[in-house]
Amino acid sequence: MKSYTVTKNDAGQRLDKYLTKSFPNLPKSLMYKYIRLKRIKVNARRAEISTRLAEGDVIDLYISDEFFEKKETLYDFMSASKHIDIVYEDENIILLNKKAGLLSHPDDSEYIDTLITRVKRYLYEKGEWQPQQENSFTPALVNRIDRNTSGIVICAKTAEALRVLNQKMKDRELHKLYLCIVHGKMPKEQDILEGYLTKDEKKNKVFISRKPSPEAKSIRTKYTVLGYRDGLSLLEIDLLTGRTHQIRAHLASIGHPLLGDGKYGKNELNKKTGYKKQCLCSYKLIFDFTTPAGELEYLNKREFRIDDVWFQREFEDGNL
Repeated sequence: MKSYTVTKNDAGQRLDKYLTKSFPNLPKSLMYKYIRLKRIKVNARRAEISTRLAEGDVIDLYISDEFFEKKETLYDFMSASKHIDIVYEDENIILLNKKAGLLSHPDDSEYIDTLITRVKRYLYEKGEWQPQQENSFTPALVNRIDRNTSGIVICAKTAEALRVLNQKMKDRELHKLYLCIVHGKMPKEQDILEGYLTKDEKKNKVFISRKPSPEAKSIRTKYTVLGYRDGLSLLEIDLLTGRTHQIRAHLASIGHPLLGDGKYGKNELNKKTGYKKQCLCSYKLIFDFTTPAGELEYLNKREFRIDDVWFQREFEDGNL
């Protein structure tokens, strides 16, 4: 017989889900049989397949040792770079400054060295995350930004933090502001742009229209001009809606593409400046909770920012 204590990150799961993840060598048919025969108990009592586990529950398993055997695991994330730029960290979250060119998550072009694999390596080497002891939770990014966009990305270090922040993101209680440089002088010092966005999944590109259509989603983009120099404008962007490529496509649609944006911009304009990097950064994050946030309530109304945005410095110094 062996006993296991349910950790905070495993709480809230059904018993069968926990067992499936924890003991992959145990066939499901036997698992259900052992629960029925009381060879698997919770807190020394008979349990059901659907029993919801709470932190501190003790699971007793009266089963063969062969089902407890685990193969030695080699972790892919240990091949990722060690470099991460931390804006803020506590026991529940990490705010990271993702550099332009780094993927947030693995894709077909890069599997190993991404922001999330770097974070996993960091937490593993710190001893804060032990995947062999976790049965369901893995550190996860709450938001993501495009490969060629830089800025603040939120990573949840616990299952509860991930649950809360995912809901806050959905309810738009996390306020993100962006800096960007666009070609040309904006028509107004401040304005709210409105339009309709359609996404072409095959081309991984979006299209902006001023007229609604059945497949289009409405978008609103607020901008404030922070400076103008040599045919370029430095803007602060407040996304009133959050759609794929919204900032890049919306500004390009009114004739002011981002400096360095090869997809929605104009290469002939970018070549004149010599800049190939996309000048867009998610530089400020405000936790603006209007509903309870549980153990993350201490973050409410706190503001975090990246003070040294490379293209803002270059712009203000007149080097663009």
